[in-house]
Amino acid sequence: MLKEVSRGKDSAIDRLMPLVYDELRALAESYLAHERPDHTLQATALVHDAYVRLVKQEEVEWQNRAHFFAVAAQAIRRILVDHARGHQRIKRGGSRQRVRLEEDVALVSERDLDLVALDEALNRLAALNERQARIVELRFFGGLTLKEVAEIVGVSARTVDGDWSMARAWLRRALEEPVS
Repeated sequence: MLKEVSRGKDSAIDRLMPLVYDELRALAESYLAHERPDHTLQATALVHDAYVRLVKQEEVEWQNRAHFFAVAAQAIRRILVDHARGHQRIKRGGSRQRVRLEEDVALVSERDLDLVALDEALNRLAALNERQARIVELRFFGGLTLKEVAEIVGVSARTVDGDWSMARAWLRRALEEPVS
């Protein structure tokens, strides 16, 4: 079905949405549950925006479910960060959006995390180690398991686990450093 979506078949796109909607919505709700109470982005809108970005990608040759959700993780990350930056511009530097990372993917224990700061730190990490940054994106924004990430990245689950640990440690330090 994903290959049919890649070829632009509308019937495949229509059949795909019910299959992925629940997972995308659960992902969106988990991120938005830790947002400020007056947050203007709703889970339904986040899922819709991510889905539209996904099916509009004509150049993507979908390999499998894991590949789809890996690209979904990138789309969700971009939407959330763009929304956070837009909110900051509106507020002229007002308080940044804060999200709380779940325990299983916690980068900074028991404290709120600035989504824009995480995005900036991930970009710095990508300059040093692109694979580690990709693993964080897939685990945090995509909600993928170590095995699924290993399949996408093309390394063993053991390598992903080691990179995941190293990336979390690096990000923890990067996010705790004062911004100059």
